[in-house]
Amino acid sequence: MEIQQALIREHYLTGEPTSKWDSGTQAAMLKFQADQGWQTKLTPDSRALIKLGLGPNHSDAINAGSGANFNTLSTPASAPAQSSAPTSSVQGFAAASGVSQ
Repeated sequence: MEIQQALIREHYLTGEPTSKWDSGTQAAMLKFQADQGWQTKLTPDSRALIKLGLGPNHSDAINAGSGANFNTLSTPASAPAQSSAPTSSVQGFAAASGVSQ
């Protein structure tokens, strides 16, 4: 019923929700997914559910809204500026990887 309500709200489905995963509901979900540029072989797509406001709510997650980026490394303020690895290890790694220092 929630999927149908969301599809009706987004103008992909008309009428009243029936709580049945009927052909009209499936067609509306396929169209919604196609309009987003997503796959249309599996319905409902998890991205579609989230975009319709039906996915999990992570707003109370520890890093929600903090702009946390796990793709960058940060060094704690107390950490030394230089690597704590022995110089010979660093040089060996650089040589083995083909990276010039």
